[in-house]
Amino acid sequence: MSSPTNDLRPLNSDFDDAAALAAAVVRLLVERRAMLMLAEGSTGGLLGHLLTMAPGSSVAFLGGVIAYGNRLKELIGVPKETIEKEGAVSAPAAQAMAEAARCWSGADLALSVTGIAGPGGGTPGKPVGLTFIALAGKDGSTVEEHRFDGDRDAIKMKSAMAGLAMLHRLLAAKG
Repeated sequence: MSSPTNDLRPLNSDFDDAAALAAAVVRLLVERRAMLMLAEGSTGGLLGHLLTMAPGSSVAFLGGVIAYGNRLKELIGVPKETIEKEGAVSAPAAQAMAEAARCWSGADLALSVTGIAGPGGGTPGKPVGLTFIALAGKDGSTVEEHRFDGDRDAIKMKSAMAGLAMLHRLLAAKG
C-alpha cells in the first residue's frame, strides 16, 4: 500500500524543470532586491503558480493578474485601439500589459504573456502556439515572439518556461 501524498504536481519533467527555473528566478530576484509583477493571459496563472512554489517568493513576488479576456486586458492598461488594430495576441499588447502592470503595481519588473494556447482560436496569420512575452523594467521593455507546438498544456508550459527564462537571463546579466 502506498502512502498518501500531498504533492499534486503532474509527474512530468517539464513541470519539474519549470519549478527549478522558477526557484532560480526567485533566488535572483531576492539577491537583487527586485519585486516582480505578472500580467498573464494564455498561461492562466501558471507563472504565478510556479513562482509561488519557490521558497522565498513572498519576498520578491508581488502577485499577478490573469488578463485572459480582451476586456480585462483593456482594464489593466492595454489600449482598446491596440487590441482592435494589432490584436490581443501581439507584441504591442504584450508590451502594454507588462508596462501597465509595472506602473500600477510599483514593481521593479513586470512580465506579461499573451498567446493562443489552442486547440482552437488560431488563424493563418496567428496560429495556435503564437505567444508574445514582454518584460518591463526601469530601463524600458522588451518583447519576444515564440511559436510553440504541442497541445494546450504543452503550449502553456512552454510559454511559462520561456517567460521564466527571459526573467532569468535579465537577472543573471545584472549580476
